[in-house]
Amino acid sequence: MGANYAMKQARAQKGLSQQALADALGVSRQTINAIEKGDYNPTIRLCIGICKVLGLTLNDLFWDEEE
Repeated sequence: MGANYAMKQARAQKGLSQQALADALGVSRQTINAIEKGDYNPTIRLCIGICKVLGLTLNDLFWDEEE
């Protein structure tokens, strides 16, 4: 399912709305929505910020491991 699904799941598990995550990162809700839909590839700085807010690593969220 990939990184987009992992990010959406992690956000939901933290009880954060897209808006709450966006506010914590200083971006728009539309940016978070686009990342989760796979329509936008975030910068490494934004990826790191997302990981910090969600308490996960880059590997947890953005490494799409093929089995």
